[in-house]
Amino acid sequence: MKIGSDIIKVYKDVHIWVGIVCGLMLFIAFYAGAVTMFEKPLERWATPPSALAAPPPLEDAEKLLAAVLARHPQAARRHSIVIDPSPEQPARVIWAERGKGPRELVEYGASFAADGSLQTEKLRKAKAAALVDRMHQFVGLPLPDTVARVIMGLVALAYAVALLSGLIVLLPTLAKDVFALRIGRNLKRMWLDAHNALGIFSLPFHLVMALTSVGFALHTPFYATQAKLLYGGQIDWGEHAAPPTGAAPLPARELLARVQAQLPGFDVHNFTFQQNRQGQAEASVVGLDVRRGARGRTWMQTALDPYTGTVDPHDLPGHMDGWGETVNAFFALHFGSYGGNAMRWLYVLMGLAGAALFYTGNVLWIESRRKKQRGAESVAQKRSARVLGCLTVGIALGSVAGISATVAAAKWLPALVQDLGFWHQAIYYAVFSAAVGWAFARGTARGAVELLWACALFTLAIPLGSLAGLWGIGGSWSHPGSWPVDATALAAVPAMLYIAQRTRRRMRQGHADSVWAQAAA
Repeated sequence: MKIGSDIIKVYKDVHIWVGIVCGLMLFIAFYAGAVTMFEKPLERWATPPSALAAPPPLEDAEKLLAAVLARHPQAARRHSIVIDPSPEQPARVIWAERGKGPRELVEYGASFAADGSLQTEKLRKAKAAALVDRMHQFVGLPLPDTVARVIMGLVALAYAVALLSGLIVLLPTLAKDVFALRIGRNLKRMWLDAHNALGIFSLPFHLVMALTSVGFALHTPFYATQAKLLYGGQIDWGEHAAPPTGAAPLPARELLARVQAQLPGFDVHNFTFQQNRQGQAEASVVGLDVRRGARGRTWMQTALDPYTGTVDPHDLPGHMDGWGETVNAFFALHFGSYGGNAMRWLYVLMGLAGAALFYTGNVLWIESRRKKQRGAESVAQKRSARVLGCLTVGIALGSVAGISATVAAAKWLPALVQDLGFWHQAIYYAVFSAAVGWAFARGTARGAVELLWACALFTLAIPLGSLAGLWGIGGSWSHPGSWPVDATALAAVPAMLYIAQRTRRRMRQGHADSVWAQAAA
């Protein structure tokens, strides 16, 4: 089938302008998304050590819980018993209390001191991983979640349009250009080849990301519509039988044994309990079955009868109905929560390739509109090309530098400040804003080189923080099992320096009439 040139032009215009409008936000989403694949190691890496005594054995969990409830009765509303405490969850019993803000919840943990007395501590959970995840979910926008979520949904829809229109544009020359990568002085051709190759070979991944992102952004109206049309205005989540009069929940060790018998291969992380309106205990079990795709990145959750130990598995993959399995597949495909570490690393690479796709799209647009120099006469590029060049460098590299800076700060902030969430956001947006300003002050070319050096420096500070923790410097720390964060950061530093070196070479030896040339800076 031959596609007319006028149709190709229309789709090309759609692809270009949708990409220009949404590309930089999608760069942030994809780069941050690649980082969130290390969510658990990053959370462990960034969580300060607890001052609590070692957790008591699981068979003493009820004794500890009784002591907590005697001193903190509000913990009865909602609390968790952790099966295998870890640096990021250091207590056997954890509960939350309301903080100063209207929706703020403060987590506490408890243990027994050496003399047998109750010991409690406000848990200072790491905020760096949560901030990176927020950058991913809301494309870096510092707006209320409800507003940012709608914008993210619209960006995801536009993203899907850009993917399909780009495919239509490429179809007439697909066989000839898909494997071409012509590296030379023709920057436009080089960037076009790189952009096309990234787009074609990762198209299924990008379509999955676009469609699932729309579902995440608009899931609230989706469920509201589903409830109204299919369930008469309210979704039936099932009913639980009332416990016998005077019954008490089973001990955690017994619950664990019964859950393991019902769910072979399911690794239980914790049991969460809460009171219903009748004052009865309701529970859920949180864990992971690595053989199946999870709805969360690193966990699954379903209801549990705390009085009998009976699991209601309808929320677990492999036990759902057809619609439930479809919804779960959406989550699993987006998070890469299937296939183990091999799939996790593949998603990291695809996320970074996606970020590169949006970056090369902007570079291609700039080079396509470059005024070419004729003879010795100097040429001034259009303001639109210079502005987009500075925005591309500032926003893309600013987000990279900001994420590295706020993650690196996680080792030092707990000893200096109380509100970790505020300071992590402040550091990210300060570095991000400074990078955008620097790109406009220094120009596209010099700004790119210097900001890449800054990215490398901030990223290098991540493993240096762990090294300082091994030596006990400045209140820093180093937890076992968090090495993937340091190793990945160390691997990223030479890559950033290499890109800076190549950008510097292009600045000096490339086309003198390009925004990437030294004279243009």
